[in-house]
Amino acid sequence: MDTIASEPVLRVAVLGCGTVGTEVVRGLRTQAEELAARSGTRMEISAIIVRDTTLARDPVVPTELLGTDARAAVESADLVVELMGGIEPARSLIVAALRRGAGVVTANKALLATHGPELFEAADAAEADLFFEAAVAGAVPVVRGVRESLAGDSISRIVGIVNGTTNYILDQMSTAGVDFDEALAQAKALGYAEADPTADVDGLDAAAKAAILASLAFHSRIHLDDVAVSGIRDITPSDIAAAKHSGHVLKLLAIAEQRQDETARGVAVRVHPALIPLDHPLANVREAYNAVLVQAEGAGTLMFYGAGAGGAPTASAVLGDLVAAARHRSTGGRAPAESDYAALRSLPAEYVQTRYQVRLEVRDRPGVLATLATTVSEQHVSVETVRQTATEEGQATLVLITHLADERALQAMIEAVDRLEDVLRISSVLRVEGH
Repeated sequence: MDTIASEPVLRVAVLGCGTVGTEVVRGLRTQAEELAARSGTRMEISAIIVRDTTLARDPVVPTELLGTDARAAVESADLVVELMGGIEPARSLIVAALRRGAGVVTANKALLATHGPELFEAADAAEADLFFEAAVAGAVPVVRGVRESLAGDSISRIVGIVNGTTNYILDQMSTAGVDFDEALAQAKALGYAEADPTADVDGLDAAAKAAILASLAFHSRIHLDDVAVSGIRDITPSDIAAAKHSGHVLKLLAIAEQRQDETARGVAVRVHPALIPLDHPLANVREAYNAVLVQAEGAGTLMFYGAGAGGAPTASAVLGDLVAAARHRSTGGRAPAESDYAALRSLPAEYVQTRYQVRLEVRDRPGVLATLATTVSEQHVSVETVRQTATEEGQATLVLITHLADERALQAMIEAVDRLEDVLRISSVLRVEGH
């Protein structure tokens, strides 16, 4: 290992200078004295790596520090802030920094969810810091809460809204009555959604964050591929209306939970839209905000809430990690290492227990409800409520909500119901959480 010489001033290489990177640079420059007092040592930006040095930038970004040689910047830095995103070259650069003993702060959830073990191993081998608070829920300190504050407790379940874009879209569909496309256009106009919103609306961004939180909470290696994912593209105004009618609101939820019984032992992680009751703590998380509920044996239920995206909130988390990393360089100490001793296996979605709301179009004639009830019970699923609304002549809409059951049984129920002669169409199937 190429050990870094002790320096009275720590050199910070910032890889990436978009919205978040600009705010990190602003913080390092305008709060230099405060950050030095908190960390015990001064931090100075040694390089800012960008793709194009000729682009117009915020005046707070010193043009003389802009460059494109990320490898050289990493090789001369004491602390590295990775805000490039993507897998490569971010992975190689972080590994190179850690192997030199440099502290690394990253907001790269996709990288951590796919190559986290490799990064932790490189950090452990060099006794270097790896911090990533900004990778999950922006300014909300849920990573530190789970990784450090709850290290002496036993966590059983995490459920949260961890993607501000989808929360804004669903919130607008619910409160303003717009459809998905219009709500997405609004999100783009406000800067909540990227030009290509795929990672957000298809649930991939939330899935990466769920994998990170599950790995921390359950002391096991959970990969992005272990997360069952469905997004919100197919949510319609009719789904929103049906949710309201039954006293619910629709949210895209990230859920990670342990299952320790005679049926299965492991961790199930999933991301999907779900109905939650209006009195649920997550129901009133509006617009682009994030919130995470953590259920622990000793602490009970804790809620982390705040701005989950945006330049300044995310930079706040990055700067907090930088202060911790700088303090360790000044006074000693290390960031927590990977904790994977439990080695719980990832459970497929069929081991999850949940509830469904099923909306279907049927022929409006005697005996339909009785046949439906018999078919559902044959799949070992019980129905909590049924609501019927006449539509056009000879047809009706049925909305049924099930009791808690295994996902396998619920899927079998849907297939059996779909085969019934009097069922014209299954309009939507949504999970129900929070009861």
